[in-house]
Amino acid sequence: MNVASQSVHAVDLRVPFPVTESDAKWYAIRTRSRHEKVAARELEAQDIPVFLPLATSVRQWSDRRTKVEMPLFPGYAFVRVDYLSEARVRVLRATGVVSFVGPNAAGTSIPDEQIESIRKILLGKVPVSEHPFLTVGQRIRVRSGSLSGVEGILVAVKGSRTLVISVEPIQRSVSIQLDDYDVEAA
Repeated sequence: MNVASQSVHAVDLRVPFPVTESDAKWYAIRTRSRHEKVAARELEAQDIPVFLPLATSVRQWSDRRTKVEMPLFPGYAFVRVDYLSEARVRVLRATGVVSFVGPNAAGTSIPDEQIESIRKILLGKVPVSEHPFLTVGQRIRVRSGSLSGVEGILVAVKGSRTLVISVEPIQRSVSIQLDDYDVEAA
């Protein structure tokens, strides 16, 4: 199988984000290879809020081209649970789930703003592409347009302004072009 297009474009978010527990936080979970969707479906069936950002890319086979939905962060999904509750054990027992992401697989919570920023970008159908994880750079916030309030790190790539949104616990990032957006320091 050859990849015709490696850029990631649109996303289908099928899972709402109910917040029922005050102690519930977002956590990244590591999944077995190519088990992200299986794990997400099973967790959703158990009424555990799950976020699996999916991106559509064009794949080229010898006889055809087709659009395929792939996880934006292969090998990872996000769940919103109270880490000290029985929901944590149900997450770990789900098909395809390997562990929570964090030191000693203990799980490190992810700020709501990082999940919301990724969700907002995907709902806005803004073209995104994978980006190397960054830990340095200036944090910025988009001031206007459909991405108003989205925060990330500003970098310059070949003279173009780019916003990088990083999810620290899984050390993954996505980037979008900012040429048409007004930004400010966060």
